[in-house]
Amino acid sequence: MSDPQIEGAGAPGTVDGHPVLRGSDLADVPLAWPVTSTRVLAEGHVATFAEDEVRTPDGGTMHREYLRHPGAVGIIALDDAARAVLVRQYRHPVRHRLTEPPAGLLDHAGEDPLVAAQRELAEEVGLAAGRWDVLVDLFSTPGIISEGIRVFLARDLSPAARPDGFTAEGEEADMDTVWASLDDLLAAVLDGRLHNPTLVTGVLAAGVARRDGYASLRPGDAPWPARASLAEAGLLPG
Repeated sequence: MSDPQIEGAGAPGTVDGHPVLRGSDLADVPLAWPVTSTRVLAEGHVATFAEDEVRTPDGGTMHREYLRHPGAVGIIALDDAARAVLVRQYRHPVRHRLTEPPAGLLDHAGEDPLVAAQRELAEEVGLAAGRWDVLVDLFSTPGIISEGIRVFLARDLSPAARPDGFTAEGEEADMDTVWASLDDLLAAVLDGRLHNPTLVTGVLAAGVARRDGYASLRPGDAPWPARASLAEAGLLPG
């Protein structure tokens, strides 16, 4: 293959005949191929395991098994010294105790993601934040699960009481709280020592956003179009 040639300086251009995306064109697009049948294979406490028969654009069909998941929020909470508060939690499917940011499910129909993040920060580490921004939105594993995650940046931290009725159970009962500098977290992620996807994505996003003093981030209550598209597809609670 010859060296790629970029054509059309100042225009969208191509590389070896393939388009170069820029600006608003660089975006994922909601799209749903027709589902001709659905079979629920198992109902879990959090997720539903389903199999869809899907009509492909060429007129054929394919079968895809996947987990319907309510989604989640995560929080990179930084103090004035750029240290993040974290928890260490056992995760049975991967047989690891992972270092993670405070996080939680969006399993209540219609729950506002920012409100959920504020609750989780108080529940898991006993903190509130005076400033909330959106770091990044992602699909955790889009080939097998419909989980969408919004990762927030929380700053101006202060102590907060645990919400009434909160009781740590299961893995959460064995969690502990730790702190780490953003620089040390970035190094640990790039060295392959940390694996939680919410932490990895959030830390890398925070490292990039820090370059302009977080001025480019969206506000904490910014729209979440990808989650809205999941709701339209019937993949969220209620």
